[in-house]
Amino acid sequence: MENDSLNVENAVDSAAIDSVVAAPEIEMPTPEQLGISISAGPQGGMPAVTVGDTFEFPVTVSWGVQGSALLVVPTGTANAKGLTQVGMSQESARSVKDGKEVASITFTYKILAADTGNLHIPAMRFEIPTQMGQPLDLRSESVDVRVNEPFNPFPLAVGLIVALCVLLAGLWRVKRRSAAREAVAAKNAAEDALRERMMVLKQRVNTADSREWLLELESICKDYVAEKFGMAASAVNLDNLVKEGKLEGWESLVEEFAHARYGGGKRDGFENKETWKGAMTLMGISEED
Repeated sequence: MENDSLNVENAVDSAAIDSVVAAPEIEMPTPEQLGISISAGPQGGMPAVTVGDTFEFPVTVSWGVQGSALLVVPTGTANAKGLTQVGMSQESARSVKDGKEVASITFTYKILAADTGNLHIPAMRFEIPTQMGQPLDLRSESVDVRVNEPFNPFPLAVGLIVALCVLLAGLWRVKRRSAAREAVAAKNAAEDALRERMMVLKQRVNTADSREWLLELESICKDYVAEKFGMAASAVNLDNLVKEGKLEGWESLVEEFAHARYGGGKRDGFENKETWKGAMTLMGISEED
């Protein structure tokens, strides 16, 4: 975009406007008929504003470029009840839309919010002078803006601090009483979840693919070890833990898992059943609650 005076290249043939104005008995065409459009306000709508803030309000006039010059003159202000215009700037630009070059000029009004409530930015007025003396009038839509009181956090902060102190005191007492119960409940829930997965696996000893079955059992064992040592299941390496002596008696089971990962082979259902029983023993899980 580039700064411009009020002269910008026109999408409208000014000669066409002047020819209409030259005949007093012919009514002036509307901006829409001449391919001129006007839009007011930021994209997405007006945000809420706090009293005392200065905010920007853009108004854009656009037209299709046809080689002529167009002068757009603002003739009004953004002053209204509770709103005061404190400045204005403008920028012009060109773009291509649907294969046609479009020129535009954007007037950015700086407005001070001096009062609160649902206020109204007035319609902005513009004129495009013609050689015959009668200008073409443009007018934007009026736009609503909500101006809020400044937020005072002090009363709310005091209330929150008092409530927080009371809440923390209560939570501290409750936490002391329930910590042991929560730990037991969490452990029981984890054991119940593992038991349920193992019981489902037991029902598939004769029907599931042996390699898939063993890898599923390995996943369950990793979850058990993760819970036991307080680590993430993705970080569990059963082979390393066996070598470090942290999983005594798991050697043969871990070897079966390694064999399944690197090829496996056909196994009978009774072999899966024996492996299942061994894993249940190592994890200390009983079939009954």
